[in-house]
Amino acid sequence: MFTAALRIFRTPDLRKKIGFTLVIVALFRLGSVLPAPFVNFSNVQTCVSSENSTSGLYELVNLFSGGALLQLSVFAMGIMPYITASIIVQLLRVVIPRFDTLYKEGQSGQAKLTQYTRYLTIALGLLQSTTLVTVARSGSLYSSCSQDLLVSDEWYQVVLIIITMTAGTGLIMWLGELITDRGVGNGMSLLIFTSIAAQFPSSLGTIWASKGPEVFFLVIAVGLALVALVVFVEQSQRRVPVHYAKRVVGRRTYGGNNTYIPIKVNMAGVVPVIFASSLLYLPALLAQFAQAQDSSDVAPWVTFVSNYLTRGDHPLYMALYFLLILGFSYFYIAITFNPTEVADNMKKYGGFIPGIRAGQPTADYLRYILNRITLPGSLYLGFIALIPLIALALVDASSSFPFGGTSILIIVGVGLETVKQIDSQLQQRHYEGLLR
Repeated sequence: MFTAALRIFRTPDLRKKIGFTLVIVALFRLGSVLPAPFVNFSNVQTCVSSENSTSGLYELVNLFSGGALLQLSVFAMGIMPYITASIIVQLLRVVIPRFDTLYKEGQSGQAKLTQYTRYLTIALGLLQSTTLVTVARSGSLYSSCSQDLLVSDEWYQVVLIIITMTAGTGLIMWLGELITDRGVGNGMSLLIFTSIAAQFPSSLGTIWASKGPEVFFLVIAVGLALVALVVFVEQSQRRVPVHYAKRVVGRRTYGGNNTYIPIKVNMAGVVPVIFASSLLYLPALLAQFAQAQDSSDVAPWVTFVSNYLTRGDHPLYMALYFLLILGFSYFYIAITFNPTEVADNMKKYGGFIPGIRAGQPTADYLRYILNRITLPGSLYLGFIALIPLIALALVDASSSFPFGGTSILIIVGVGLETVKQIDSQLQQRHYEGLLR
């Protein structure tokens, strides 16, 4: 293992790629702590240090920004606008036939969809930065701090802050594409990985200081067990065997080989968790704006939302969160994996599943397997996502519990894919990689 790791730095091309990736990651972290113009940096730091827990309304965005959201930095929006834009463009393939046609055109169509994703990312970055600045001006960004976060409320200063944060969103997108083209791994995924991993030391330090060494080592043990569980499930797959019949064209023989269709237990990844979190944040967002407009007379639905749908330790919130993850898992897999299309492609090239007729019976068989595998995968996602909420209910440690939910899924997934890419590049040059 150590010999293979040393071989990485002895390979000039791979060494340059890893060095370039580390430099981009360092620039990304610098922008995450660099305050935006006309932001009262001292007051923001005071509020950050006095805040015991992140509001559920901003928890997901703050997670993906590496804590830059609550610091009102240049990269406050983080990678969240790009993730949202990518998901929206992917979902629009079902609604807009033009998008589905572009997707099937190959590299040229994919480039066009990527361009649409960039435009939508900038639009969402502008919308989210405007919302963030509005909330910061109203003083409701922090629940336990009422200091002025901006130097003043002049309109040109507010516009400059919004433009700076939107430009930061575009710069993050460009940095991620640079890593993908010239570095190692997927750029956007690595930036998310960096944002989440950057909060681990402070979270573990908080647990040590507030809960003591016993709880600290208990959290470490739970984290290692969760990592092992996530690695095991993420690598698990059902391999559906596929045989291709031999075809003789002239003097050449084509086909005759055997392969398989890998159907992962968790085909949806972390997307259902993001969908469920975003949908549950929507009522809290509407209730907050309604309460800010008319604080004297609070509507009953605002009270209900504030009591039951903004507290992560409430059983109703946990149940809705879990059920939404299950529903979105089935929904996302249904639009990303089309058994009929797979069966038609197999039939076109002479492929068949042993014991299953080609065409519609093959599609029904794949759909049957997919439905059976999606159930344990969605239950697994719901269990992993509920771990921070259970920690909040039991030991009141959700704000400093680093292992669980979206963070552990992303860190393990991105780590595995990056190691596999480094391993494949080592095998191309030395016939021996990191993994044996």
